Amino acid sequence: MENKETFHYTYSAKEQEEIKAIRKKYAAPEPAEDKMAQLRRLDASVTQKATTVSLVFGSIGALILGMGMSLAMTDIGRIIGLGGGMAMLVGILIGMIGIVLVCVAYPVYNAIIKKEREKIAPEIIRLTDELMK
Repeated sequence: MENKETFHYTYSAKEQEEIKAIRKKYAAPEPAEDKMAQLRRLDASVTQKATTVSLVFGSIGALILGMGMSLAMTDIGRIIGLGGGMAMLVGILIGMIGIVLVCVAYPVYNAIIKKEREKIAPEIIRLTDELMK
């Protein structure tokens, strides 16, 4: 009988990572994302942009509203050189600008959603047609 000796050697975790990194350089590129993932990504991109813009509008509006309220209800007006009645009037006007910006945030959201959906609709329709076949 022949006695065959075999050796098994495993590399350490650090060496395994290096081997994988080198192999990745020479391996075939990974396939592109599948159609369902692409469809989900496109759909999410529409709402993500609208949400970001409307949150910025709402946040800036809330800060301006707070600034107007502070001016109208505290002694800040006197500190910056406005008289009591004038500080309240300026504070109310600034607060109203803030209220308008907060109120505009939702219509801006809807307008961006509509515009983005129109822009991306052909691609979504094409992908859904391919997936439903």
